[in-house]
Amino acid sequence: MTERSLIIKTSPHLRHPDSVPKIMYAVLLSLLPAVIASIYFFRFRAVALYLACLAGALATEAIFLVARKKPLVALLDGSAAITGLLLAMTLPPTLRLDQAVIGAVMAIALGKQVFGGLGHNVFNPALVGRAFLQTAFPVAMTTWIPPVTQVVNTVTYATPLGNLKFQNAVAQHTLTPLKDLFWGNVGGCLGETSAIALLIGAAYLFYRKAIDWKIPVGIIVSLTFFTGLFWLAQPDKYASPLFHLLSGGLLIGAFFMATDMVTSPITPRGTIIYAIGIGLLIGLIRLFGGYPEGVMYSILLMNTVVPLLNRYTRPRILGERRKKA
Repeated sequence: MTERSLIIKTSPHLRHPDSVPKIMYAVLLSLLPAVIASIYFFRFRAVALYLACLAGALATEAIFLVARKKPLVALLDGSAAITGLLLAMTLPPTLRLDQAVIGAVMAIALGKQVFGGLGHNVFNPALVGRAFLQTAFPVAMTTWIPPVTQVVNTVTYATPLGNLKFQNAVAQHTLTPLKDLFWGNVGGCLGETSAIALLIGAAYLFYRKAIDWKIPVGIIVSLTFFTGLFWLAQPDKYASPLFHLLSGGLLIGAFFMATDMVTSPITPRGTIIYAIGIGLLIGLIRLFGGYPEGVMYSILLMNTVVPLLNRYTRPRILGERRKKA
């Protein structure tokens, strides 16, 4: 009689071949087109900022790992590198390198490690670092230069959204051409200028199934609907939805930051509410707020309600009865 062994294991019983490092390095690879585009448009300034943010993020991660007596091999999972890279992509090319390093330190320390490290943070770490820099160095964070591909004889330079907000670009017929927004021949933060480069990276993430498609689609649809209503009502005052989609940090925020697995909802209904909320908040801030851009604040605000969304949109377990009020 053949003997058989009964092996008892705890869940999960189904495992996916992907791992944290595989997903992180897939995201890093998807960011390469936008990184290359920013280096083309801003040259040495872009390279220096990328190196400063990466060094600051990796060094801070290593210090915390040693202090918490964690293995330094966790430094190779790619999460700290993504934080540093994404932070650099949200910075103006004129920012000083020491300020960029401070932002990277705060992104890892305040945005990630104080919560317990990877998987425990409430907010997107890169946006935490940028929010700190926005508060600490407001002038430096709003000082812009044109890309080297433009010849502009002026001391100050406005981003497409800044031009729209503060210089009444629609009425003055000085709105940035959509083709420049698409290719990236505009001023702005390093990683947000070239829409085509970001879309190429997003296509790779979709191919790898590394992000939930409902989040970027929900953000884009809700922002398009909201800004489209005002554009249809007053086209001589408000920019078109396509302008809002291609300008600023919308694409990098929708595809690479709002989709962060740790800080986004895990339930289907919660994910849709989360995405729609981000899109509407971006529209509100851009059209009626004091800032020309609202991607950072919108994502951080919706990060705060993710635990509530996970709790109140949790699907019922098979056979579970709804609780009576």
